[in-house]
Amino acid sequence: MGFMSRIAIITARGGSKRIPRKNIKEFCGKPILAYSIEAALASELFEEVMVSTDDEEIAAIARQYGAKVPFFRSERTASDFATTNDVLREVLERYEEMGRSFTTAACIYPTAPFVTARKLRKAAERLESSDADTLIPVVKFSYPPQRAMAIEEGRLIFRHPQYLSSRSQDLVPYYHDAGQFYFFDTAAYRRNGELMTGNVLPFEVSEMEVQDIDNQTDWEIAELKYQVMKRGEVKDE
Repeated sequence: MGFMSRIAIITARGGSKRIPRKNIKEFCGKPILAYSIEAALASELFEEVMVSTDDEEIAAIARQYGAKVPFFRSERTASDFATTNDVLREVLERYEEMGRSFTTAACIYPTAPFVTARKLRKAAERLESSDADTLIPVVKFSYPPQRAMAIEEGRLIFRHPQYLSSRSQDLVPYYHDAGQFYFFDTAAYRRNGELMTGNVLPFEVSEMEVQDIDNQTDWEIAELKYQVMKRGEVKDE
């Protein structure tokens, strides 16, 4: 593959319902947004590391940590109903209007302190040496979903009784999106219109490096996991 031109798009809207000002809340000593910016810059992969936001305070913090904020989100992509795809399409279109296009892009979430420069470099290398459209970090479900139960009328019901006596090691492992970043080929993205469709490569990460942050308890668990990772007790794949 020839010369790769890359952009990192960090999506950091101002509104957050469950944790106020979540994207710039202090995490282990600095705004959580700073971790995504610093990982992108330290990877030395990107011609542009930008933050897509609708918020002046977020923009100021983004610039303080070295990211660009060349424009603010439109009213449409700043709404509660805007999807990540809406935001990415708008960013790429605005850059094209400015005469800039990129071969590959990384969409990095602003609440992803487990993203490291090393992970980003490894992800870029895997995607760009393949014929895949997108690369997504995934984590294995800690318990086999085939053994799931539901509660119906106060009683436990096995959702898939055919697996009731299966050994865990005999069941196909299932994975879910780690919710940290996506690396994608921009031409394929234009064709597909979605990140999750087309030819998608997995990038497996450990459960200790993944934490969905929806409330204060999640936040505190993420800080504990991050401290373990920084001590080197979790191998940075």
